[in-house]
Amino acid sequence: MLEETFITSQEEENSSKEEKKNLKKEFFDFFKDLIIIIIIVYIIRTFFILPFQINGQSMYNSYYDKEFIIVDRFSYIPGSPERWDVVVFKPHVSADREYFIKRIIGLPWDKIKIENGKVYLWDEKTKKYSELKEDYLSESNKDSTFVRGDLEQYEYVVPEGNYFVMGDNRLASTDSRVCFSNCLIEWRSNYVIKSNIIGKVFVDLGYFNIRSFSFVHPTLWIETNPKFFSSPSHSDYNQ
Repeated sequence: MLEETFITSQEEENSSKEEKKNLKKEFFDFFKDLIIIIIIVYIIRTFFILPFQINGQSMYNSYYDKEFIIVDRFSYIPGSPERWDVVVFKPHVSADREYFIKRIIGLPWDKIKIENGKVYLWDEKTKKYSELKEDYLSESNKDSTFVRGDLEQYEYVVPEGNYFVMGDNRLASTDSRVCFSNCLIEWRSNYVIKSNIIGKVFVDLGYFNIRSFSFVHPTLWIETNPKFFSSPSHSDYNQ
């Protein structure tokens, strides 16, 4: 009887050691997987994509306040921004406004003219200005591109490695026209250098309203359905 008790106790001790060993292995595997996941997420956020929530009206009616977007960080590592790309960048305006979202209008060495509410691009072949066709602008913003409300002519020559950007809501956007709110500051520029561009918007997730369990905007009362890869970057939700 004592021998059976000893054998049983020995088995229980071995079983307890095995359980502790398995528990340690599970903890090790868990933290190993967690570290791998953190590294993958860090790499993705650093080199590939970055989520943002829009705060403001400068891109109406293409992108709305409170919408969530995914920014592609990879495309501009080997390449360069193109005209009409909607990009997120650092304007270095203030600590409270770290990121801006605007549309690229002018590329390096472009010559741009704003006059009578319209935007023109210099054509080296014809040696004259041609009006840019900006179909993404809303009806209220068409022919309403002014510089501080001025009807006079303004010309901009984009330096090498820089870009001229504007919001689609020309009536409520601080952008390259006015050095992102103030051209009187000595170091402030009208243009955005490539190194300050985080990436371009390639997925618009819209705004999901938890209260109504729909994509209806809480203040504008319009549907902000997600726009994925096949959707045009200048879609108008009001159409």
